[in-house]
Amino acid sequence: MRILVLGAGGTGGYFGGRLAQAGLDVTFLVRPARAAGLAADGLCLRSPLGDARLQVRCLTADALAADAAQTPYDLVVLSCKAYDLDSAIDAIAPAVDAGTAVLPILNGLRHYPLLDQRFGAGRVIGGLCFISVSKGEDGGIVHHSQSASITFGERDGSRSARCTAFAEACTRAGIDHLHTDDIAREQWVKFTFLATLAGATCLTRATVGDIVATEDGRGLVTALYAETLVAAADAGHPVTDGARATALAQLTRAGSPLKASMLHDLEAGHRVEAAHIVGDMRDRVRAAGVPAPMLAAAYCHLQAYERERAS
Repeated sequence: MRILVLGAGGTGGYFGGRLAQAGLDVTFLVRPARAAGLAADGLCLRSPLGDARLQVRCLTADALAADAAQTPYDLVVLSCKAYDLDSAIDAIAPAVDAGTAVLPILNGLRHYPLLDQRFGAGRVIGGLCFISVSKGEDGGIVHHSQSASITFGERDGSRSARCTAFAEACTRAGIDHLHTDDIAREQWVKFTFLATLAGATCLTRATVGDIVATEDGRGLVTALYAETLVAAADAGHPVTDGARATALAQLTRAGSPLKASMLHDLEAGHRVEAAHIVGDMRDRVRAAGVPAPMLAAAYCHLQAYERERAS
């Protein structure tokens, strides 16, 4: 399986790096400055699951069309931030032919209509990932926890050769993964969890443990999560009791150092995926006829941050 990974930032760098570490045919599509850095220093992974420094194959956009024409790619892993989606779609387009699948592992759901429109729904696999990761100032990939996983599957519920091949690649690379027949269910489990985590930790600028240690913290998190569940149910994919219990246990665990990757970005003064995650969830809850005051407060805070940053 020939794999193209868009970018070598936190998410793409980590998962693409693990695939490359296992000897799989992986190429990173990166900007010229990143390509020069990787050529000089390699791709550095710093992780509780094992550190690595790898020499990886990179291409810049000007070389992609010729490279793909010579040897087509089987899979493009799309791991950009949501605010870079339009330029990311343009960047990978030369590599997407009739036999190429696109696997987005972005947060949220708002990117699927755009990908379907550009490449056709049949080429776009459903995907998501669970990882807390960032790119360090030295260009290295910093993994912040003991977990890192990818979930994927055909959006029509079928089993396909391309998903099976990617599952085998993940197994070979030691990547925790789930090849599912119901990707929509898994996406809503993730989306409701993430919108709550991002909303709560960014609004308070605190870890889960610090939030629930306050007088009203547990109630704040629980109310946020309850709002997101409305959207899942309205979409026809209600979160099961078991998945709810697991999510709430993580979202309210005493002493937990967990915080959303969005908060890592915010604390570093970077752009955030506010509209794609918290804003979109607020809109979906409101469309179901519920006011969503907790999500509205969290999104208001993120919009204020973005305005301050822009000025």
